[in-house]
Amino acid sequence: MVVVNSPAVRETVAHTLRAMGARHVLEISTVAEARQRAAAGIADLVVAEAGLPDGSGIALVRELRQAGWQRGMVVATSDDPYSVRAAVGAGIRCYVVSAAGTGTPRPSADRGEGVDSLSAREIQVLQLVAEGKSNKDIGVALGLSALTVKSHLARIARKLGTGDRAEMVATSLRSGVIA
Repeated sequence: MVVVNSPAVRETVAHTLRAMGARHVLEISTVAEARQRAAAGIADLVVAEAGLPDGSGIALVRELRQAGWQRGMVVATSDDPYSVRAAVGAGIRCYVVSAAGTGTPRPSADRGEGVDSLSAREIQVLQLVAEGKSNKDIGVALGLSALTVKSHLARIARKLGTGDRAEMVATSLRSGVIA
């Protein structure tokens, strides 16, 4: 299910999903219609625009995940840190920022790949690092092994261009990814 207000962007996303092998793609422009169509059954994936004319795509994805949908993705034209945090808090694992609704990814101004390339899980790890947690404590909090936490930190370091925990946190705080 693709829930995007702009017909051009909605069609592009649907076309891409079909090209990747999706057999049945619903193209929807409002939260109300998405809720109505979702009531008919659970699908594999919902791709929703963060800000829809009649509501929040983030809230829609959260609702659908609670109803049993396994995969949800939010597409936004702004990297507003409050929206990103709301998406992460809602359990959304994929938040894509595109340039002014064109579907073109916005380049990062940071070193390495930048904070825009961080996954929701990496942001959760960074938030706990900022709170002074050890790898072991982060693992307990997130249900991960300390080794997995270390792997996440290595990927974060590569993406941010630094291996220093304090600098990772400082970069993330400056960009508004964590509080």
